[in-house]
Amino acid sequence: MRQFRSRVVAITGAASGLGRALAVDLASRGASLALADLDAIGLADTVAMCEEHRIKVTSAAVDVADRAAVFSWADSAADLHGSVNMIINNAGVNLAATAAEQSISDFEWVMDIDFWGVVHGTQAFLPHLRQAEEGHVVNISSVFGLVSIPGQSAYNASKFAVRGFSDALRMELEIENSNVSVTTIHPGGIKTNIVNSGRRDDTVRAIGQNPDNMQIEFDRLAKSSPEKAAREILKAVQHNRRRALIGPDAKLFDFVSRLPAGLYQRFLITSARRELGR
Repeated sequence: MRQFRSRVVAITGAASGLGRALAVDLASRGASLALADLDAIGLADTVAMCEEHRIKVTSAAVDVADRAAVFSWADSAADLHGSVNMIINNAGVNLAATAAEQSISDFEWVMDIDFWGVVHGTQAFLPHLRQAEEGHVVNISSVFGLVSIPGQSAYNASKFAVRGFSDALRMELEIENSNVSVTTIHPGGIKTNIVNSGRRDDTVRAIGQNPDNMQIEFDRLAKSSPEKAAREILKAVQHNRRRALIGPDAKLFDFVSRLPAGLYQRFLITSARRELGR
């Protein structure tokens, strides 16, 4: 998809952060938008920002974990806009907890949104993308879909799953000579509120992490603004890339992922033990 003017793009998690930045950027390029989020106030603010560019915007309160709700939204978006050219499965949450002690309800919460939400969005919109002149699926994974981190087992699991699902889908569509393509996005740290809006369990104290200052640490390490990340993501779509690494830290994670697993894992283990005074 070389240009976005007159194209229709659906975005989940559009009420803030990266989803909002993508929506506003696409609106500035002349794309019509179908936006979804459970945060009604934030979503309304995003809609208002996009409408300043005098493009058509529709919005809906959608829980991406609810398969029926996502399919209903997809059909409604296609009816309201006449077609849909791209779905950006961006909605996501974060959980800090140890693999052994995290509650199954918290684990399911992450997987339902971060992985199943991507599957639901992809499958719901794919028939509409096939009917369009050209279509694109953009699935947001993470650098944590490249490298595993202590305290992030559920998030790692969801983001590795997004990567595997998206890679397989891309190959299947190419085998079919489909008009639809797929790009998997691996952002590094983007300055959003994902940590504060997520769940943090005291179990991570046992591995040298402090749940009380995680947002502060995340803000210190985050290298990219949502606006810059959005530009890089849309550039990747225009170049039809299979995967896109967003931010300088993402490139570092990609390099680390190619090393023998024991090297980076021993470093993380040693760092955690140092925090614990062991």
